[in-house]
Amino acid sequence: MKINWGTSIVLAIAAFICFIMYFVVAMSTDKNMEHDLVTEEYYKKELDFQAQLDREQNSQNLAQNILVEQTSQGLLIRFPEDLDYKTIEGKVFLYRPSNKQLDIEIPLSLSSHQMLVPEKHLAGGRWNIEINWEYIDESYYFKKEMSL
Repeated sequence: MKINWGTSIVLAIAAFICFIMYFVVAMSTDKNMEHDLVTEEYYKKELDFQAQLDREQNSQNLAQNILVEQTSQGLLIRFPEDLDYKTIEGKVFLYRPSNKQLDIEIPLSLSSHQMLVPEKHLAGGRWNIEINWEYIDESYYFKKEMSL
């Protein structure tokens, strides 16, 4: 049986459609490709973006900004030494892009210029660290990505 060019084109298009459908089904059922939304209330967060930029600029204007480092005990967050730690208020948000069940929000309660997030709360992998804090009626924002 001889196949003419019209039949060949139809077979090629059908094979291509089957190829694409295979990958669509494979990607939508694969658990490794499952990702959560970045944030649940995207539009609400977008409206607060300019205020966040202002808080971030305030942080950059400080003589010394927040330092975040990984230690054997966990994640050590150091606030500027020239500020009175007793008047610092805010929240530390540890965001895990691959699994929102691992996200952690910790209110700031400082007894020194340092804060330690114990290692037992942090699974290995990539973390986004966001710190919203206030010091004497001025708001600040710090953001850093780390792999633990």
